[in-house]
Amino acid sequence: MKKIILLGIALVISNFAFAQDLPANPEPGKCYVRCTTPDVYVNETVQIMTKPAYKKLRVVPAEYGTETERVLVKAEGKKLRVIAEKWGTETVSYLKKQGASTLSINPARFGSDAETIEIKPAYAQWELGAPAPDCASSNPNDCRYWCYKGYPAEYTTVGLTTLVNDASFNTAPVAQKMSSYTKRVVTQPASVVEEIVPAEYANITKTVLVKDAYTTEVSVPAEYKTVTKEVLQSKGGLTTWKEVECALVEYQALPINWNLNSATLTPQAKNLIDTRLMPVLQQNPGVKLEIASHTDSRGTKESNQDLSERRARAVVAYLQTKGVNNSLLVANGYGENRLKNRCADGVSCTERQHSVNRRTEFRLINN
Repeated sequence: MKKIILLGIALVISNFAFAQDLPANPEPGKCYVRCTTPDVYVNETVQIMTKPAYKKLRVVPAEYGTETERVLVKAEGKKLRVIAEKWGTETVSYLKKQGASTLSINPARFGSDAETIEIKPAYAQWELGAPAPDCASSNPNDCRYWCYKGYPAEYTTVGLTTLVNDASFNTAPVAQKMSSYTKRVVTQPASVVEEIVPAEYANITKTVLVKDAYTTEVSVPAEYKTVTKEVLQSKGGLTTWKEVECALVEYQALPINWNLNSATLTPQAKNLIDTRLMPVLQQNPGVKLEIASHTDSRGTKESNQDLSERRARAVVAYLQTKGVNNSLLVANGYGENRLKNRCADGVSCTERQHSVNRRTEFRLINN
């Protein structure tokens, strides 16, 4: 029964390993990394044109000569001479005061008269008389008599003014007055005499073109440079599992002494990579390598992240110059995100404590 249980467990483990594409028949306490058969490149020499052929032109300057020419500097003109006018005197008569008339007024004359006017005509009207003394009626309007009584017209006299003679006027003439004055008059008008002013000439020297500028042409050949480039000969990619030291799958220190704020490898740093990293890659062909770079917390997070990435890429770039395939290299910069002690922003630490966080590491990783 026990053998059956162990066999079942073994089958489950083997099935799980197959499902995860893990190494077959692993040994306890061993570490394995998955290797990819690298791409195979060969060097190929090509010529590239670094500078095209072109024409070089040389300028031959123009040639000049001199000529003398008589030119007009002042055109022929005319000069006008004025002869002044002559004057004399003349007496002129004029009407100093025009003739007119004087008028005298005869006022209107009036007389007096009178006119009688009827202001109220004659008329008659019924009038009620006094009651009879022997009237037996108690009504006061009874026992009375009516009389039709006449009245004469009324007149008034109005005084009148009558016109005897209307107003009139008498006319008397006033004689006109004459006078004279003396004025200056032109006896001979002014005149203009036209005189010819001759033209003026001068000799000038001018530069004339004998032969215009032109160019001569020289052909300059193209320049070439021989470049060696890598050409893919065979594509890799076949995956295998390789046993490695377990320590190599954990981060190992690569004690490069970087200059302050620099990502440039010094000769000492290159020698360290040659003696420390290259043997690991040579002993584990096809295994992928991660280069991890870290900084301390001083400075901004952005600048620290950029510095760590540049340092990791510098190590990878150097390994490529040593012939390591780029597909087997990974460069990661972590800046100040993975401090190994308490020296974070705002914490006072010694230089020795900060130096613990400034590190470059490597490890073997699965493809």
